Amino acid sequence: MTDRTLRGRARGVVAVALVTLLTACGGGATDDPDGVDISSGEYQVNLVGFAAAKPAFDKAIPLFRESNPDVGFSQSYGASGDQSRKVARHVPADVVNFSVQPDVTRDVKAGVIDADWEKAHPYDSVPFSSYVAVVVRPGNPKGIHDWQDLLKPGVEVITPNPASSGSAKWNLLAPYAALSDGGKNPAAGLDFVKRLVREHTTVSPGSGRDATAAFESGQGDVLLSYESEAVLLQRQSEAGRKPRPEYFIPPQTVRIELPVAVVNTAQDPEAARRFVDFLFSPAAQRALPASGFRASDPAIAAETASLFGAQPQRVWTVEELGAELGRGTAAKNKGKDLTGWPAVDAALFGDKGTVSAAYKSGGK
Repeated sequence: MTDRTLRGRARGVVAVALVTLLTACGGGATDDPDGVDISSGEYQVNLVGFAAAKPAFDKAIPLFRESNPDVGFSQSYGASGDQSRKVARHVPADVVNFSVQPDVTRDVKAGVIDADWEKAHPYDSVPFSSYVAVVVRPGNPKGIHDWQDLLKPGVEVITPNPASSGSAKWNLLAPYAALSDGGKNPAAGLDFVKRLVREHTTVSPGSGRDATAAFESGQGDVLLSYESEAVLLQRQSEAGRKPRPEYFIPPQTVRIELPVAVVNTAQDPEAARRFVDFLFSPAAQRALPASGFRASDPAIAAETASLFGAQPQRVWTVEELGAELGRGTAAKNKGKDLTGWPAVDAALFGDKGTVSAAYKSGGK
């Protein structure tokens, strides 16, 4: 690892620590989206979510309370993996929203979420989605237009650490899918990820939100993140009258699916289910795109597509990647090949996954 990379990572750690401290001192901000109190009510729902999801719930919760004023909310946001582990340890939670399915699965194994949670709501219990976006500085001075451009000499990239962040998994899965042709050529995808980690990833915060904050503070040339975070960055820059960062969706990317589930130890389970049901209603689906996330309802997603930038040419899904990466795993899995996220996690991000190994070895 070069001295330049080490200096970059050190600067990033300081920036992220400062942002985390300021956030922790914010006191009660999650209970007052846009100045609207959402905490009071006969029933209480404790929402535990991944950090970048807050803008979506800032839209959904006040809208839900217009017809359900008896339900109050408290909220906790952080890195998806860390939030999932807290819930598994029985930290109070009624509704969870994580950035990857395996974080819900962890809580199923812990016995706090029912095994059939995906069937409880439409679209496999994914109320909103996003794409992996590439955010660059105003004017795109490094000329970044596709995944391979991230490997240009001198390009510094910010993306979270996949050990704690679901965002990081998506950020690496998108170029992996593009370069490996959906997993058909895994060596090509892994080679790209190794070079990205070894030569260009200068800051690796704990969550997608912390990565956004580090980029906003001046770190790096490129931020890999949810499209929703790119939209948020642009809005914050405009509000602060700062130069507006640019973002684009590469020609090939992945659809980020962000699942929600009711915890089976919820203090007010009827209120929790009522809220999660609402997230899939036409009213909520039409409101969510204003937060930068895309509606799961196909018709409403098409209606609101104009709120977003150009559409990618090819959108890979975890189902497609899992079908390739799970081939030949039956012998170790009770005679049946792994599919979906179990296959992707085992091949790439698990304890023996190739991407996890690349991170642990510094991309070697």
